[in-house]
Amino acid sequence: MLLNGIAMGKTSPIQFLRQVKQEVKKVTWPSKKEVMRATVMVLVIVAIASTFFFLVDMFFAYIVRLIFQN
Repeated sequence: MLLNGIAMGKTSPIQFLRQVKQEVKKVTWPSKKEVMRATVMVLVIVAIASTFFFLVDMFFAYIVRLIFQN
């Protein structure tokens, strides 16, 4: 099998795990401060989006009630 012009053979499970271990060593892990900052940003954005969609839903519910009110 060819992948990007490189011949690829079957890889044994042991060799695969060695390759995974080598790749994990190359990863630059975020600091605790970066993780906390990203978490807070996600929570803030979720709160803003939730509020927005709640208000839009209430608006459309009000409009529908006006339309179907006798």
